[in-house]
Amino acid sequence: MHKTFISGKMAAGCAAALAVGILAVANPVKAAEMEGLDMSTDYPGVTVTAGETVSFGLDFTSDESCDAALSVESIPEGWEGYFQGGDNLISRVHIDAGAAELDSDTDLVTFNLTLPEEVEEGVYTVELQADAGAGETDTLELEITVNEQETGQSNFTAEYPEQQGASGTSFSFDATIVNNRGTEQSYSLSAEAPSGWTVSFTPSGESSQVASVSVEAGGSLGMTVDITPPESVEQGEYTIPCTAVSASDTLDMELIVTITGTYGVSLSTPTGNLSLDAYANAEESVTLSITNTGNVDLSNLNLTSSAPTDWEVEFDESTIETLEAGATQEVTAHITPTSDAMTGDYVTTITVSNDEVSSDAEFRVSVETRTSWGIFAAAIIVVLLIGLRVVFKKYGRR
Repeated sequence: MHKTFISGKMAAGCAAALAVGILAVANPVKAAEMEGLDMSTDYPGVTVTAGETVSFGLDFTSDESCDAALSVESIPEGWEGYFQGGDNLISRVHIDAGAAELDSDTDLVTFNLTLPEEVEEGVYTVELQADAGAGETDTLELEITVNEQETGQSNFTAEYPEQQGASGTSFSFDATIVNNRGTEQSYSLSAEAPSGWTVSFTPSGESSQVASVSVEAGGSLGMTVDITPPESVEQGEYTIPCTAVSASDTLDMELIVTITGTYGVSLSTPTGNLSLDAYANAEESVTLSITNTGNVDLSNLNLTSSAPTDWEVEFDESTIETLEAGATQEVTAHITPTSDAMTGDYVTTITVSNDEVSSDAEFRVSVETRTSWGIFAAAIIVVLLIGLRVVFKKYGRR
């Protein structure tokens, strides 16, 4: 009979080898991962609706740099799936050694999956494979749950979708896009406004207008929708449909703008002449022509003036209680220059206004010397000349 003896080191080595073997048998997944190629995605299970296109970002790791062939190993009948890298369809991918893509915000490969419109509700699986050759392969199973409706539909809404104001007013609406899809969505923004109107979209917290925005999966984005009607817009209610369109959604929102009226007033004279002659300390009257140029009635129009110091300006009617749209009313202004006003031109400004409108007219007032004073002065001069002549004749001969 023979006995075999094993040293302590040999026993320890055998025990370690046996432990590794047992672990490999007990956990075949871990053993497979030791082969070095791994394909993964952050969200391998999603819920979608029939007819939808969903995208999966794929990450890859490998112990050694390699080129891997990509394929769809199993997919439900009628479904379509393809791999995309950048803007191109791809069938192979180069993987650098290590985990280069784990620290990147951009996925190395995107797998796009489109469901048919008539697919029934249920749970479906799609299996992808990456094959680097020499037995280095990895598979990824995607679980797709199809529901008639997703929990919480994506939407495009405004906090206060109806506003009103007078013509010349710009309107700002606070709106929000909610993306309840399982993937990030890029939305193109547009609006159907009447001719001459302008509509712009500005994301919250930014100053630049945009034509498209991206909203992360399950996220939302606030924005301001600015609407400016033309100056000549007529009174009435206007509906402006706004749309946010992505590859998976068409989100609609209606904004309503009510133009309450066009306010306007003008101040002039019946002839359009804005100049007059006056004399110091003498009242001069001028007829004012006040016209409502808007399409709504104006109330409580007040007449005020700005004249040189110590001048007086009075109106026979300083307040017009109501001036109907398109109507004209005449008011007389009485202007009295101060008694010590020198000969020359002066400016007097007359204003008509209320809470909605205002209009100014500048009058050039020419202050003149009265003719009677001129005659009196000339007479004095003549008398003086005659007196000088008499004195000259009487004393000039001596």
